[in-house]
Amino acid sequence: MVDLQSQYRRLKEEIDAAVSEVITGGAFINGPQVHAFCAHLAARLDAPHVIPCGNGTDAIRLALQALGMKPGDEVILPAFTYIAAVEMVASLGLTPILVDVDPETFNLNAGLLEHAISRQTKAIIAVHLFGQACDMEPVMKIAAKYRLKVIEDNAQSLGAEYTFSDGTVRNAGVVGDAGTASFFPTKPLACFGDGGAVITSDSALAERVRMMANHGQTEKYRHKIIGCNSRLDTIQAAILDVKLKYMDTFTAARRKTALLYDQVLSTLDEVRIPARSIFSTHVYHQYTLQVGNGRRDALQAHLKACGIPSMIYYPLPVHEQEAYRWVARLSGDTGVSARLSREALSLPIHTEMTDEMQQFIVEQMVRFFRK
Repeated sequence: MVDLQSQYRRLKEEIDAAVSEVITGGAFINGPQVHAFCAHLAARLDAPHVIPCGNGTDAIRLALQALGMKPGDEVILPAFTYIAAVEMVASLGLTPILVDVDPETFNLNAGLLEHAISRQTKAIIAVHLFGQACDMEPVMKIAAKYRLKVIEDNAQSLGAEYTFSDGTVRNAGVVGDAGTASFFPTKPLACFGDGGAVITSDSALAERVRMMANHGQTEKYRHKIIGCNSRLDTIQAAILDVKLKYMDTFTAARRKTALLYDQVLSTLDEVRIPARSIFSTHVYHQYTLQVGNGRRDALQAHLKACGIPSMIYYPLPVHEQEAYRWVARLSGDTGVSARLSREALSLPIHTEMTDEMQQFIVEQMVRFFRK
């Protein structure tokens, strides 16, 4: 699904030099490379504050805690998503309220939000899935109306841009009260291990997140609040700082791959190619099809027999996961989420794909549907 080795070979000289500098300097925790990377990412996103942490899941937890969520508070999330955001909501004693997603973009359906809001509702987590942003303008208007906090889970869509109705453009993850990023090896901006960040324009919130991620310290051995230990180590920051310079180049490569997929696969009657919204650019963390007529699993088996990887994101909506059946609550019908769990299939899309690789994939797709 991704070719991390080839990407490393392309950047080997720069990455090796960056890692060697960290090892030589010996500042393995909170070294100067961590601060440099955060400053560079903040500039790239036009965000005042980027606070590093151990991983994207920690980032969500830190954002929820720093925003003052308390046990019993309700948090609205999409029913079709990776489990991390729901997991952190539940683990903090909050109640996940699940709403259905848009059938085209797979993202939170903003039109269903108001019906899900109660007196206990305190926040909305908008997950920017597969590479493009949720429709944030209506989300923010509803949040303002009901005085709710908004967290953007931007693990999969770093670099996507959202356009408001007045033409204003902002980076995904920088619209709400806080955004979260993951630097897991397969993400749009990826390190060689775990890493994450909280992104915010709120200086007070940023300071609180910094303290919480560092044992609640204002200075060493002075603990102002209850915190945890969640750090982006210096070697990973050095690697990320190298890769950040190439993020737009890598995005362009994935968009080129997506365009070719679109041209061929849009001719197949039983396949719906990924929708591109009018309000968000797409960085194609995943290229996810909807395969109709119950043929998704047979298509995946055919591709596997041809040596072509594919992935099902996600085989169950959140409320059907055993751990969350009695924890999460549904708001209204979630038929779209259930259908996507039966029909969604992601094809390989990465920075090192050749035309020959992709041509083979689409040929096998066409062969399957037209045999």
